[in-house]
Amino acid sequence: MSRVLVTGAASGLGAALVARFVADGHQVLSTDVGADGAAPYLKLDVRDPADWDAAVAWCQDNWGGLDILVNNAGIATGGRIDVETLDEWDRVVDINLMGVVRGCRAFVPVFKRQRSGYIVNTASAAGLVHPPMMSSYNTVKAGVVALSETLSHELHPYGITVSVVCPSFFRTNLADSIRGADSAMGATARQLIEKSPRTADDIAAVVVAGIGKQRHLIIPDRPARVAYWTKRLVRPLYNSQMRRIAERARQRAEAKDG
Repeated sequence: MSRVLVTGAASGLGAALVARFVADGHQVLSTDVGADGAAPYLKLDVRDPADWDAAVAWCQDNWGGLDILVNNAGIATGGRIDVETLDEWDRVVDINLMGVVRGCRAFVPVFKRQRSGYIVNTASAAGLVHPPMMSSYNTVKAGVVALSETLSHELHPYGITVSVVCPSFFRTNLADSIRGADSAMGATARQLIEKSPRTADDIAAVVVAGIGKQRHLIIPDRPARVAYWTKRLVRPLYNSQMRRIAERARQRAEAKDG
């Protein structure tokens, strides 16, 4: 039985991961930005170092440590480079990338003392393949992928394992976090999320299985795997697909603006 902390656990993939871990018999601390949640629950804003300090203290006081840290909290964002604002960039970097960095910095000392631990970072297929009109989201998720690979090597001598999770679109309330200047691109992202045939429970089941096998790169659905391998093995086809997406977006944007 492992001791597990999950961020962004109030809904979506976070809630599905909590349910899966609990069903498998693990102890789970759910954390999110809200003040209340199902026990055991702790308020944790991933932008706030004091909240991370409190989470470390909770795990030490109640469990004597932690086995698995799941850095899952995040928001959806995106837009054309000349439309999305710099404030929107700051927000998504602070939550989706620096939130993961803060979580790793908070718990790595605990794991080093234990000489054991497991970090699971939720990125996205957008961290591996980079569609147009998603520059801010692609950038932060690629950063999470790079951070995870770096730490997998850096922390290996301490007995610490690192995985990174890269799903494509699946149905969740993540679309509710979309906001910003590029409303046309936001509407497209919302549609892709809400019309996906995959659920958060589907993704969580594959993720937990991948954690059990200590896979570093967990790509939990077929569309994400196809996109990843197309980019790696058939780059001309991948490029042509991305250019078609960009051209359709240009046509929609110009029709709207005209």
